[in-house]
Amino acid sequence: MEELVRYIAKSLVEKPEAVEVTVLEKEGECVIQLRVDPSDMGKVIGKQGRIAKAIRTVVKAASAKSEKPYLVDILEEDEQEGE
Repeated sequence: MEELVRYIAKSLVEKPEAVEVTVLEKEGECVIQLRVDPSDMGKVIGKQGRIAKAIRTVVKAASAKSEKPYLVDILEEDEQEGE
């Protein structure tokens, strides 16, 4: 799942080397945290959040048969992991 999010994000942004994906396991679910360069944040979120919603939908569909649900968090530069 982590690789799927990384692939999608790198396909959208202008600075693919700045894409960071980490996975945290919390209380029966996996949280995929995505960080991109601040200048690429709009490309990952999209107008009215449509791209972000689409990424979350793809991950949800891909993880439908897995034991744990996967959630996608798109973090801004100043947000810390685990918040």
